[in-house]
Amino acid sequence: MSHKKKNHKENDKSAKSEKVEEQNSKEKEKKVKENKEKSHYNKKGKLKGKFYEEELARLQIELVKLQEWIKHKGLKVVIIFEGRDAAGKGGVIKRITQSLNPRVCRVVALGTPTEREKTQWYFQRYVPHLPAAGEMVLFDRSWYNRAGVERVMGFCTEEEYQEFLRSCPMYERMLIRSGIILLKYWFSVSDEEQERRFQARIKDPTKNWKLSPMDLQSRARWVDYSKAKDEMFAYTDTKQCPWCVVEADDKKKARLNTIRHLLEMIPYKETKHEKIELPERQSDVGYVRPPMEEQTFVKDLY
Repeated sequence: MSHKKKNHKENDKSAKSEKVEEQNSKEKEKKVKENKEKSHYNKKGKLKGKFYEEELARLQIELVKLQEWIKHKGLKVVIIFEGRDAAGKGGVIKRITQSLNPRVCRVVALGTPTEREKTQWYFQRYVPHLPAAGEMVLFDRSWYNRAGVERVMGFCTEEEYQEFLRSCPMYERMLIRSGIILLKYWFSVSDEEQERRFQARIKDPTKNWKLSPMDLQSRARWVDYSKAKDEMFAYTDTKQCPWCVVEADDKKKARLNTIRHLLEMIPYKETKHEKIELPERQSDVGYVRPPMEEQTFVKDLY
């Protein structure tokens, strides 16, 4: 065998060996990743509390970075949260805003429209709540009330409903063209899980207020709400502004998945800050504190 052929065979053998090693390494990494992911769940397939809390804390730090980026770049962000009653919208909103500055990130949850508002252009009552530069607004239910509760409960006419379906995509395109980043989340929950959560609210005195007459009707009219949601999606799930559906039977997973998705949808970078140093405290020379007996204190009961 010639020297060249021998070297060629050795090179081929070496290349194959490297390829096999690389493949084995990838498979090993995949198994490690799968095992690690499995360790995040308990025997019932639910996320372990410790992992959930650690991951939520990590994501909340990223949300603070996103907040600073929005403020730094003067972005305008609107996030809509819709879905079935008891689907967990409020819980997600609470975890998003928990560590954020309320002057930058605010929640809008409008009540029943007044008699005056009922005579306005439908979208008019929402316009004043839209963000200025450097703000993020979370709508806990939104203009989609017309396609949901108003449609099912008969609070609007057929003409008003049809006009909403025609106008809504155009309205949202206007918002996007104006520079607003618009995200829409729909929280989906199963019939059985909604029933379980409603029963839990009935038993918990701190959650009774969450069961309004409309919530109870949403339970009775499950199919009607399903049909209304399907028709709403048919008109408003557009390429420019699609609905992002969140499987919400598992609250912890729904919260983490939504926050991760939100962070991925708005590209951001960590903004640099000057190093914070506390100034020296002012000298209290010459200052005399008023007698404590003259002040009213809250009783120290704990």
